[in-house]
Amino acid sequence: MASRSYGKPPPKVQRFARAIVIAWIAIASLPIAVSAAERSIKIVALGDSLTAGYQLPASAAFPAQLEQALKAKGIAVEIANAGVSGDTSSGGLARLDWSVPQGTDAVILALGANDMLRGIEPKVTRAALTEIVSRLKARRIEVLLCGMLAPPNLGPDYARGFSTIYPELATKHGLVFYPFLLNGVAANAALNQRDGIHPTAAGVAAMVAGILPKAEELLARVRAKPAS
Repeated sequence: MASRSYGKPPPKVQRFARAIVIAWIAIASLPIAVSAAERSIKIVALGDSLTAGYQLPASAAFPAQLEQALKAKGIAVEIANAGVSGDTSSGGLARLDWSVPQGTDAVILALGANDMLRGIEPKVTRAALTEIVSRLKARRIEVLLCGMLAPPNLGPDYARGFSTIYPELATKHGLVFYPFLLNGVAANAALNQRDGIHPTAAGVAAMVAGILPKAEELLARVRAKPAS
């Protein structure tokens, strides 16, 4: 009678075992999709001096204060400051790809104030903002659009043409929308620097308090997305 042992298995069994091991190694090496609910959400604040924090320390700028306000609520978030003083909507479009890197979950879009101050044709601003939004949406990046209002001294036609850009763009593309970034801050001497245009640290804090619910709405949209 042939003896039995626990020696080497038959060649066919060995080949099958090796195939199983190779398959498991391949599966283990695949990147694991992590949902936004399980990690820190990455946001880019794309704007001008109101975002950059003109004449303020970095810790007092709008992105830093908003990040701290969200973290105080227990929300894991990182907000990059992509504000450039003096930038227009067309300037933001020109630097969009390097200002908003791969891995960005959402963008707070706050451009247009300098377009208005320079009297740039509203159709130019509208076209640039529309292109920015379209390109971000194509990358599956959620957008919080911050509106800007033109003062009456620019004339009713300009004010109408400029101020309607933001709500119409938000409605068309289904964006989270905050109608006026400087709500409660504009024309308030106590919250603005001596130039009467740029907010103080306290003014930025007021901006953050106003926009905070919309920022939370933006984050909720990011978290609701399936992992990719």
